[in-house]
This record gives sequence, C-alpha cells and structure tokens, in this order.
Amino acid sequence: METFENNGHKIILGDVIEALSQQVEDNSIDLIFADPPYNIGKNFNGRMDKWACDADYLNWSYTWLDLCLSKLKDNGSLYVMTSTQFMPFFDLYLRDKLSILSRIIWTYDSSGVQAKNYYGSMYEPILFCVKDKNNYTFNSEDILVEAKTGSKRKLIDYRKKIPTIYNSEKVPGNVWNFPRVRYRMEEYENHPTQKPIQLLERIIKASSNVNDIVLDPFSGTFTTCYVAKSLGRNSIGIDIEKEYVKIGLRRVDIEESYQGVKLEREKKVYEIKNLDNTNLPLFT
Repeated sequence: METFENNGHKIILGDVIEALSQQVEDNSIDLIFADPPYNIGKNFNGRMDKWACDADYLNWSYTWLDLCLSKLKDNGSLYVMTSTQFMPFFDLYLRDKLSILSRIIWTYDSSGVQAKNYYGSMYEPILFCVKDKNNYTFNSEDILVEAKTGSKRKLIDYRKKIPTIYNSEKVPGNVWNFPRVRYRMEEYENHPTQKPIQLLERIIKASSNVNDIVLDPFSGTFTTCYVAKSLGRNSIGIDIEKEYVKIGLRRVDIEESYQGVKLEREKKVYEIKNLDNTNLPLFT
C-alpha cells in the first residue's frame, strides 16, 4: 500500500478493504461517493470485474459498505452506485442501516451497439443515503436547475394568496441526464467507466460544504477528488490499480512524477474495420 498527500488531499494505492481499515479514521468523513466494480465483466487495465459467483460479489460489497458506514460522520451522506441487477441487494442491505432519501437514475444516450433481443440498459442507479435524516447536509440552493414547465410558459399559480408566476428554478428530481464521458471530451481519461464531472459536481455541492472531507473508495480517474478540490473540499481517494492512481496524482496535483517518470495525460487508440474494410481509429 502506498499513500500520497498534499494540501488536504490524500490518495491511497491499495485494496479498498485494507485501505479503509488502516488509512481512514472512523467518524471522519462528511461525504462518500462509492462507484465500485459492477461484477459485469469490465476490464480495468487487465483486472477483470467478475467474481466467481454473485454471492461472493455481494459479500465483498457488504464488507466495504460496512467499513464506509463506520468512517462516515453522524451527519454524513453516502451516494453508492452499482449495476441495475445488484442495486436491489444494496438497497435492502442499506435500508436497515441508513435512511435512503432518494433513489436516483443517471440516464444517458448511447452511440454504441445496443441489444437487439431485449431493452438495452440506458441508465445507472444511485442511492442517496444519510445516517441521520434529521441532521445532514443538503445545499439545495447550490444545485438549482431550470424549471421548464410553468415558468417557461409564464403560467400563474393561482393557489397562492397572491397569484404569481411559477418559479424559474427548482431542485433537481431523481432522474439526472448527463452525457457519458467520451473520448473527444476534454475531461476524458483512460478508464472504461469514467463518471462525468457534472454528476460529481451536483453530488458534492449538495451534500458537502467547503473544507469537508469527501471519500471515494473506488476512485478510478479520481474525478471525485478532482471536483472536491475545485470546490474547496478535502478528499481521500482509493484505488487498487497503479495506472489509475497515477491519473489521480496528476489530476489532483499531488505529484508531478511517479517512480521517476513524469505524469502525463494519455489517450488510447484502437482500430476498427470500416464498411469497406479499411482501418479507422476507434477511441475509448
């Protein structure tokens, strides 16, 4: 296990259960965003996201979830993602330990190959949970979005004592439409399941305050830590893959080099066959 720290930000290279047990204090974290492997066979730099059986995946998940709960402050919040098929198990497990305030759908378009014999998945679920439903952070004024119905049409709300035009802004609902991170996007890094900056900005703005500590136990491209820093929060990021930790060290400005090699941004290029059998670059 290796640790790197600078100006309130800490990155840990190592197994998530060992890192949480040994490197993160109990009752010290204000906000946790957890985006673990989904047990669906993704390739994370040679490390396959697939357990021997579903029970093994769930037992492993319950172990790190319990550790996350022990690290969370009494007024802290947890956002957790997993695949659509495993989220019901996460939901049932957590509802006896926390208050689940929202079940969020992150939906997006897809330009890739879609299923032909069933309805393809176009969303990922997120649970928003708190330890104490009477004492938690939710900065609603910081995440307002445009109200597209009554306000745009200048409709009048006659239910009020003095009739007024509907509000032009509102707190987002639980269906979030943010595009997935694509190769040509400025924020793209070499990772198969990178989450967009917009998604993390909403979560971190809503559920933490300046100088709070934000923890991401499966940091990947370290977008959580990157956004936390840009918003004046502190952060702890954990990942088991050295190549992803190197991305984090660069994005969070903790190190300029690793083991004597300068940390630079890279993009992988693959080839596919065009319809006329000529090679075309495919960026992922």
